[in-house]
Amino acid sequence: MKSPEPENPARPPPGVRLCALGELPDPGSRGFRFRHDRYMFAGFVVRQGHEVKGWVDSCPHNGWPLSALDDRYLTREGDRIICAAHGAMFRPADGLCVAGPCADDHLTAWPVAVVGGEVVTGPF
Repeated sequence: MKSPEPENPARPPPGVRLCALGELPDPGSRGFRFRHDRYMFAGFVVRQGHEVKGWVDSCPHNGWPLSALDDRYLTREGDRIICAAHGAMFRPADGLCVAGPCADDHLTAWPVAVVGGEVVTGPF
């Protein structure tokens, strides 16, 4: 798993509520965008059971957002994250690319957690 990206003033601070756990399908995903002046931070969360992981919305192959459509980060089976640009596939548990041009690379983690039924930003 890649370490967090360089400091971005648009990245939300720890403790920001993203959504209720119940608002995420199981399996499911949801994207989030934050702006501060000319900066933007894009991230998404993936739910599988009671586990929720957060990732920076940037493909390690080309830096583009992974999803062409809002909240569509997973394969139809819900078992892999997929890049809409070139079909790279990543494991939701650790962000490892298991197929595509960035094989063996990782998504950049975005720390999130479920606290009292709410998905919130970290670090944790």
